[in-house]
Amino acid sequence: MSRVVLVTGVADGAVARTARLIAERGAESGIEKVVGVDTTLPSHELGSVKFIRADIRTPVIGKVLAVEDVDTVVHLGVAPSSSRLKSTKELNVIGTMQVLAACQRSETLRKFVLGSSTAVYGTSPRDPAVWSESGTARGGVRSGYPKDTVEVEGYTRGFARRRPDVLVTILRMSQILSPRSSAPLAAYFRGPVLPSVLGFDPRLQFLHLADAMEVVRQAASHDRPGTFNVAGDGVMLLSQCARLLGKPAVPLPPVGLGSAFARVARLVGTETSPDLHRLLTYGRVVDTAALRDIFGYEVRHSTRQTFSSFAGALRPGLLHAGVR
Repeated sequence: MSRVVLVTGVADGAVARTARLIAERGAESGIEKVVGVDTTLPSHELGSVKFIRADIRTPVIGKVLAVEDVDTVVHLGVAPSSSRLKSTKELNVIGTMQVLAACQRSETLRKFVLGSSTAVYGTSPRDPAVWSESGTARGGVRSGYPKDTVEVEGYTRGFARRRPDVLVTILRMSQILSPRSSAPLAAYFRGPVLPSVLGFDPRLQFLHLADAMEVVRQAASHDRPGTFNVAGDGVMLLSQCARLLGKPAVPLPPVGLGSAFARVARLVGTETSPDLHRLLTYGRVVDTAALRDIFGYEVRHSTRQTFSSFAGALRPGLLHAGVR
């Protein structure tokens, strides 16, 4: 039987590149066709990926699955919140519900891959030093993107119970940093100064885009059921990030942090969200042993290597100066 993979969210450049990678190496695992869907035309080259303009928030996604005989869905259309995109939550939650409803009715589906986030663990002063996949959020998931990820994963687990014949993989990815990323944390690091929290120096993890793409490709191409943390090895302190970027950190008092953070960010031309300033207060570190030992993938770029590459793109000559 021919294999057909559907990828959601391909208007995003990173998702478009991931769909193209799955298509380019599809012959290795019997994938004959990759279909990409989104509400707008991708600005990035899709190669042999077939693009269909479709809104995942509507039942039309079910028709796409049926017409294309899709057997694998890779749902990457869950994005961090942005003040410029008021419909983000609707896309994340309502879109996921519609996709899963279509998958529930599909007679050809055998695999579902969800691109989730370590934001599902939230951010709280009561957090463990390192999160494993069995951990449950202790705070910081009542709003914004973290709340979306918790809801999306909940719907996905419900689907897995209703359709035990479908293999389900959940990939909880850490902060992806790449020179072209438009994610809130990347925008924060691009600012001329870095607002920080007085008395806190959070531990952060980063994920290289190449690693994120390859993990998704392997999940789509091979059977890797389960939930997996995906992050670069090691951690970096926010103060180390600021030094590598050569930018001053602006310590703000914890009292009234949210509004103060937002005001400073607007003054320097960036934007923040409550989940971002919580991350920059308490940090978040996850264990990736399951990714290595069960999934079978060894991350190629460490947290420091990923950030150094990002910083080098912002500061030409940085890498050549010997900073790693």
